[in-house]
Amino acid sequence: MKNRKIIINFLIRFFVTYFLLSGAYSLYLRATQQKGSVFSCDGITETVAKQAAAFGNFLGYETVTEQHPSELSYKFFIDDYYVIRVVEGCNSISVIILFITFIIAFRGPIKATILFGLLGSLLLYIINIFRVFMIGVLIKEFPDYTYIIHSLIFPGIIYGTAFLLWIVWVNRFSNLKKSKK
Repeated sequence: MKNRKIIINFLIRFFVTYFLLSGAYSLYLRATQQKGSVFSCDGITETVAKQAAAFGNFLGYETVTEQHPSELSYKFFIDDYYVIRVVEGCNSISVIILFITFIIAFRGPIKATILFGLLGSLLLYIINIFRVFMIGVLIKEFPDYTYIIHSLIFPGIIYGTAFLLWIVWVNRFSNLKKSKK
């Protein structure tokens, strides 16, 4: 009976948090994206594209981004070669929402939850900047492997990082750890 209560509480916290964060993000997208005669991505996607380009420039690549004229994406160029488009799904927010939802669902002390949530989100965001740039580089160099690079390797990196953070959270900070003792 105790396990059933724990599972039900987990599921309630998970779904309430997920729907609140996803709903807020959806409202943000609705307010910041523009379609029609002029296309304009949301500010987070724009920032991710520009930071990935800045990272590339820092590493010595000639990297440029520009708003796509006919869709909600940023064109990403490396050495004057259009390699990828950065869309809203590339900005890591959906992964961060899942990450935060999970740590809230596996409740822990409030201070630890806030600190781990912020630092974990920042780590996921930074890894995502690296991920966006590296997808561009690898697709430029190995265009025949676009599917593997984009759909398998790099999602595995960001979701794998989120999974490892969840394992750390559950084993070190969540109240579940305390209930096992």
